[in-house]
This record gives sequence, structure tokens and C-alpha cells, in this order.
Amino acid sequence: MAASRGTARRTDRRPSPPERRVTPYEMLKQAILKGELEPGQPLVETALAAWCEVSRTPIREALTRLEQDGLVDRTDRGLVVRQRSPEEILDIYETRLALEATAGRMAAERRTAHDLRLLKRLLQRCEEISVKDSAGMAEINRQFHRAVWRASHNESLIDLLERLDLHLARYPETTLAHPGRWQAARREHAKLITAIEKRDGATAHDVALKHFTEARNIRLQLYDDEEDSLL
Repeated sequence: MAASRGTARRTDRRPSPPERRVTPYEMLKQAILKGELEPGQPLVETALAAWCEVSRTPIREALTRLEQDGLVDRTDRGLVVRQRSPEEILDIYETRLALEATAGRMAAERRTAHDLRLLKRLLQRCEEISVKDSAGMAEINRQFHRAVWRASHNESLIDLLERLDLHLARYPETTLAHPGRWQAARREHAKLITAIEKRDGATAHDVALKHFTEARNIRLQLYDDEEDSLL
């Protein structure tokens, strides 16, 4: 009987699920977004392959994807991490202003009851975040705006905004930590929800446009402050 019970115990065991291996693309992307691979830094396949513990082929494939994402540039020196600049900030935000305003308008026109409940729940979570928690503010803010995107029920628009958000992730300093910005952002979020709930597309468009115009202005100031600190 003992042997039988032992056999049963062994039979009942289930192997642990294999750990998900992070791909070279994901490793390199996160290294760029976190600043571990700095702007302008050359991307040498052999060195990256050794770091990722893979052959050069998946590294070459990862770099191709990163170039398509706009995180890597091809120069006469080969591939390098894309440089950051005030011109790029303006380009990103000019595009984002148009897309976010469109997302706000379409969310007001197309939102469901579920979309509205989610937005209100996220707004409540915004109220619970401390202004001292920069990472927490950035994360809940990202969740809120992605919920607005999804409420637009426009897949092509969501795809464009996701790609644009990837570029902004290269500027890790959150504008929400700027004095008074978190409080103002929460008020703007509330106004946006009200417009979406009333299906007032014009107001939702204007609120989102104003919201991201202010974010752009603060982002440029943060960049200027960063550059001044290096002088």
C-alpha cells in the first residue's frame, strides 16, 4: 500500500509551467526606454548578442523591429539609439494633440456603459494616488487615457496612439510631477468623463486638446531644465 500511495503521489505531481523567456526585442526595447542604452549609443550586434545570450540573428531581427518602432536610427556609423530633441517632443505632441482630441470625441460618440464605468473607476483611483508617487501617477494616468482610447472603439486610432506612446516612453520624467499638474489633470479627467457621459463630442475634443497642450508645454520645460543641468 505504501508503494501504491507513493506512486499515486508521484503521478499527481504536475510539472511547473515553463518560465516565459524575454525576447531580445523586449530586452533591448526596455533597455532603451529605461535609458540603459543611451541616446546616440551605437548598437553593435556582437555585443548585444553576448548581453542577451543569443546568436546575432535574433539580435538583427530585434534591431529591425526597433528601427520600425522609431527607437533606433540608421546612420553612417550603423544603428544607434535614437537621439532625443525638443523638435522631436514637438512633433510627437503635435501628433498626439490631434489623435487624443479625436479619441475624446469618438469616445463620447461611441462609448458603452461599460466604458463609462471603467473611466469613473479609474478616476476614483486617481484620487487615491499621492502626489509623491510619481510612478503611481504615471501608471494610473496611462491606464485612464488608454481606457479613453478603447472607448473610441476605433482600432486604427488605438494602434497609432500606442505607437506614439512608445516614443514618449523615451522621456521617462512624468509631467504629472510638475507642481500643481496632478491636481489639474484630475480635474481635466473629470471634465472629459462628463463630456463622454453626455455624448458631447465637441467638448470632449476640446478638453482633451487642452489637457495635452498643457502636458506638451510642461514636457518642453522639463527638457529645457534637463539640458540646463548638463551645462
